Parts: sequence; C-alpha cells; structure tokens
Amino acid sequence: MSLLVVGLSHRSAPVSVLERAALNTDAQVKLLQDTVAAEPATEAAVLATCNRIELYADVDKFHAGVAELSTLLAQHSGVGLEELTPYLYVHYEDRAVHHLFSVACGLDSMVVGEGQILGQIKDSLARAQDLHSAGRLLNDLFQQALRVGKRAHSETGIDRAGQSLVTFGLEQLARGGDVQQWARGKKALVIGAGSMSSLAAATLARAGVAEIVVANRTFDRAERLAQILMEGDDTDVAARAVPMESVPGELTRADVTVSCTGATGLVLTAESVAGAVEGRTPPPAVPGEDGPTAPGGESGRTAGAQRSGPSGTSLGSEDGCPLELSSVQGTAGFSVLGEAAVAGMGAAELEQHAAWVDKGTVGGAQRAAGGSARPGTAGTLDPAADTDAIAALAATVATVGRIPERRRPEPVEEPQRPEPVLFLLDLAMPRDIDAAVHRLAGVRLVDIESLAEASAGAPMAADVDQVRRIVSDEVAAFGAALRAAHITPTVVALRTMAADVVAGEIARLDGRLPGLDDKHRAEITQTVRRVVDKLLHAPTVRVKQLAAEPGGAGYADALRTLFDLDPETVAAVSRAEDSTTEKDRGPA
Repeated sequence: MSLLVVGLSHRSAPVSVLERAALNTDAQVKLLQDTVAAEPATEAAVLATCNRIELYADVDKFHAGVAELSTLLAQHSGVGLEELTPYLYVHYEDRAVHHLFSVACGLDSMVVGEGQILGQIKDSLARAQDLHSAGRLLNDLFQQALRVGKRAHSETGIDRAGQSLVTFGLEQLARGGDVQQWARGKKALVIGAGSMSSLAAATLARAGVAEIVVANRTFDRAERLAQILMEGDDTDVAARAVPMESVPGELTRADVTVSCTGATGLVLTAESVAGAVEGRTPPPAVPGEDGPTAPGGESGRTAGAQRSGPSGTSLGSEDGCPLELSSVQGTAGFSVLGEAAVAGMGAAELEQHAAWVDKGTVGGAQRAAGGSARPGTAGTLDPAADTDAIAALAATVATVGRIPERRRPEPVEEPQRPEPVLFLLDLAMPRDIDAAVHRLAGVRLVDIESLAEASAGAPMAADVDQVRRIVSDEVAAFGAALRAAHITPTVVALRTMAADVVAGEIARLDGRLPGLDDKHRAEITQTVRRVVDKLLHAPTVRVKQLAAEPGGAGYADALRTLFDLDPETVAAVSRAEDSTTEKDRGPA
C-alpha cells in the first residue's frame, strides 16, 4: 500500500485561506484527471467540503508524490504553492487510513460527531468512480470508511457529542437557546439548493418556521426543494421558490437567512444587508453630551467644583491653597472633600498642603485633608495630635510615589446595539455573506469562522473515546486485509504453477504407462494433487499471516524469489482480480 493524502482543513488553515482554496465541481474533476495523469499517482480521489480539501492518491514514491500532489492542489485552488504549503498536512499509508476513518466518524469535523460528512465521502467516491480515477485501493478505502462511519454512529453515542453544522449554526444564532422556540413563526430565506442548503431548509422546517423561501440560480432545483418541504409529513411549513434576482426583496421580509452556494463571489454584500434591515431597527441610544451623570444628578465634570465648605465659600477659591483645587476639580472628576482631595499628590505637594492646613481652622480645610473636628478643640487644628497620621501618609507617598485614587471612575455609557431583526447563517466556502455584516446593528451573522471559534472549546463526549478505539481497530484490520490481499496474486500464481507441474507429470505418466485404466489414472492424479496441496498449504497460509502484519510486504517478494515465479504471471493474476472486483462492486 502506498496511500498518500495531502490536504488542508479548518484545523490547519485559517478560513481566509480555505475560502481561496475552495474547489468547485469542475475544478475537482480537472484535479482528479491531472493527478492520475501525473507520474507518481495511479489512483486519485478528492474530498472537498466546506472546511476541508484533501487529495488522496496511490503513489509509487512518497517524496515525489507529496511534491506532485501539493503542486496540483496549489495550481487548481489558485493559491500559490509557497503560501499554501505552511497549511498543508500529509498522511501516508496507515496514517492516511486512520485520518480518513476519523473524518468519516466525525472526529475531525468542526462539530465533532456530525454525520453529514458520510454523504460527502460517498459523493467523493462516486465522482472518482465516474472518472475511473479510483482503482482497487481507493474503492476499498472509501467504502470501508463509509462502513466505519456508520458503525461509529450506530454503536456509540457520538451523535450526542455534536450535530450537523446546520444545527450547530442555528444554535449559535439562537445564542445557545432552544432552536425550536427561537425559530417558531419566523420567515426563512434559504439561498442555494444543494445538499447543505437542503439540510438547512429541512432543519428549519422541523424547527417550526412559518415560511421558507428557496432561491437558487437553477430555478427548477429551487422549485423541487420547495415542493419536498411542502410534502413533508413531519412539517407544516409554507414553502415557495424564487429566482436569485428576487433575493434582495425577500431579504427585507426574512427573519432568518441561510446561504450555502457554490458562488466564487459574495452573494450578500454588507450594503444589501444594511438596506434590508433599514427601518426595521430603532436607532442606538446616544449618551448625553455632558458625559456620565455623577451621583446626586451632577455631571462628573462639575460635581466637585460646585461643592462648598461650611462657610459657603467654594473650596476651589480658597486663597493660598497649594493644591489649585479648581484645576483638580475640573479634570479629576471627583469631589475634593476627604481622601480624594490629596489622591495622586506628590510628597512635596502633600507637605505644602499639610503646612497650609496647619495654619488654618478645622472647617472645610481640615475635612479637605481627611480630618474631622474633635470635641473640645473649638475648631483649632492640633498639629501634635495629627503628627503620626501626617507622617504615615507622607511615608506612604514616599514609598509609592503617589497616593492612589481609591474611588472608581464613573462608568462610561456605551451605545447599546438593538436586538437582531435579521439572523444570517453562512455555511458556504468561500463565504457567501460579507464579513462586514458583523458590524451592522440589528443583524446577527454566524459564518464558518465564528462556528470554528464557537466549537473550539466544546467538551468532548465520553463516546468519542469509544469511536477512537473503533477507528484504531478498523485501521489495523484494513491494513492487514490490504497486506494480505497484496500477497494473494503471488500465492495464486504459486498454486497455478504447482497445478501445471502436476498436469505435466500426469501427462508423462500416460506416456510411460499407456495401458493405465481411467480409474487408476484418476487415483494417481488425485494422490499427486493432495501431496502438492499439503506441501503448499502451510507455507501459503503462513505467508498470508506474516504478510498481514506491519512490514510483511517483503514476504511476497521472498515467495516469488524462492519459487522463481514469473512477475508477469503474478501481475496478470492481479489484473484479473481487479477486473472481477470492479464488475462485482456495488454502489457505495
């Protein structure tokens, strides 16, 4: 086995790169054709989804294969090889099998456990079969991947670990709330009629939306999807189809819009979305021009300046105060009374202020320094009584440099965004909806990039470990079967050679014993065949067992060398088996 996969996904590349590297159907076909035409590859298949692009191939040389597949991906995606290379990953042989099986089980999906990937793998195999780019290796690999994925979903609770990308996207639109309660009665617009859009429409119908409008470039497909929605037994939704030209008008009526098309450019621009919600949302609240209101109804800019001392004279106008209280009040935004009056003051300024207060009266000045009148002092400041407090305060200032402000600044009022009136879900790659829509008021947009961020920290279900064990077991079994199958043509060629030897010896016996009757001739022939079969049984069974183990491919070469088997005979057996397998192969 020389299975090689080169690709990029949401785990290795940013959404911006995935968008640019996205392959439409025509590009995938051309990529497959060019891959099998390249020298290192004999088979090829492309798995392209909204968040991954992977090229699988059977190659005869690893390094040459990596270089060729990487170059082909860059050529057909339109992203330069130097730019694309840092985001590419490479898996080879058993690791490549493990990767595809993990993908099929939903372990590598953006939403762990989602089952839609199985349909995408099936489509990938069908495309490769139609183009005859998938041979025995990739046919067996992809069909086994489908069986492994189905087994994981049937034998474990992996479905509980995640859901389809559509369901997860709708949950994000509903901010984690109940999707059915959120969707009930809404009008939905679905742009596109492919598998993802059809799934979105069906999910919205089951969630209870009142109406679904389907828009598609091929109007017949939109009509067919609308008819299917109307005929569903488990829904009661009104559905109709419209041409793509009607999207701007339908957008003004829609509450929810899901878009997933194969367009290479934007389907909805920020301007078109802004026009659709214009008049449907109230203008955002604008804070007052005077700034936030301070306690007591005064603005923060003037509250301190309007406070007065006991004598009715503004503290900011007291003569000789070294603090320049008027300037402090005008910029600091807090009352000059108490501790706040000296907050942020340097040690030298504090000492000047203390000397000034020492010469005054208890009144407003003492309160400005944080003190209070003591009974029996008749309003006169006693410096000796406050020496320790002033010294401690000065020591603190000397240590930290400034006295920190303890009072928190007034909160700044932010304009509140209105509640969304239009919910947008963009599941396309490259994106259908302009990312600038995120900034529009009254609109909530969830796209592939935001889904990746939302799912990054999602907890893994306990069933995921069980699925991983299933994948490991299936990878080992697939590898063993593939290695055993690799030696089968050699074993068949060996037994064919042995049968020819028996037939030749019986013919010689007829020449030597022409009078031998049929009964005795048959008995001798059967005896010789039994002897040969017994001699070959143990080595052929054992060589298959050994070949099934990792590194056992060399046993086929040893068998061909020991029995001097003709390589062309072995190759002919292999071609015959491939032809039979191709005829017997049913749908995936």
